Amino acid sequence: MGIVADLKRRLFRWQSDGTTPLRLAQRRIFILPTRAGLLFAAALLAMLTGAINYNLSLGHALVFLLVGLALVGMVHAFRNLHGLVITPGRCDPVFAGEVAYFPLHLASERNTPRLALELRAGDEARSVAAAVPAHGLSEVAVPVASVRRGWLDLPRTRLATTYPLGLFVAWSYLQPAMRCLVYPQPLATPLPPQQPATRSGDHHGDGGQEDFSGFRERQTADSPRHVAWKASARDAGQRPLLVKQFAGGAQTELQIDWSLTPEAVAPETRIATLAGWVMAAAAEDACYGLRLPGQEILPDSGDMHRHRCLEALAFFRA
Repeated sequence: MGIVADLKRRLFRWQSDGTTPLRLAQRRIFILPTRAGLLFAAALLAMLTGAINYNLSLGHALVFLLVGLALVGMVHAFRNLHGLVITPGRCDPVFAGEVAYFPLHLASERNTPRLALELRAGDEARSVAAAVPAHGLSEVAVPVASVRRGWLDLPRTRLATTYPLGLFVAWSYLQPAMRCLVYPQPLATPLPPQQPATRSGDHHGDGGQEDFSGFRERQTADSPRHVAWKASARDAGQRPLLVKQFAGGAQTELQIDWSLTPEAVAPETRIATLAGWVMAAAAEDACYGLRLPGQEILPDSGDMHRHRCLEALAFFRA
């Protein structure tokens, strides 16, 4: 078993850190006749038998011409993959149940384009077609269905082509060290009540968020979302950016806590509930934190904070 596993690793495994390009060489490309190619060979055999039986010189010439045409097509199918350079890209996170797309960059250094390429990941029923222009670069997003939260590795991907005649299929196996982060599937439930903020130093000015009270100069800790862009544009860059000030309301924050979820439901349902709260709080641009057993993320807002919370839920083990 060890020898077989090592052979598969050498043939099919692309050992890299996920960024190293791969150039398809002769030893990585396999080629076999397609079903149409087998039927074509059977037809040629029947024609050759008839030409021999009836001593038809033109029949021999036609058979040999078609054989030569098939051999030329086999060479072109092989050359359509040979020398192709594949570089992995970066995957965007998805939610469980969605389709994850693994970007692969295909580059060609030849003077002719590479046409009719097809990529299929693992046992996926869906394949994606691609073409690379001469001396050009093409990006292909390989789809893989996500089932559970956590890391999703790119399965062994088959890059194949039947160009130009469809009589032969040439293929190569790719498996770069690529993975995609899969968030938990969010469950839409009402948000828990917000609590008055207990931290200090996060807000400047009057501290409220209800009634507009004026402008002040922007400080380093202020979020870009609070900048009054229209008012700042009137000064044509002569003064620092202005920030709106509000008065009359108390700052509140939302604490998304594991203990607030129902204990009677399954742990995955509780994680989905927390993910739904995170998405709802982020949609409202609220200041929220996440508290899990053994882990706590302090209240904050923004896309990076949402990513940190969903990432923590993706890897959480109840």
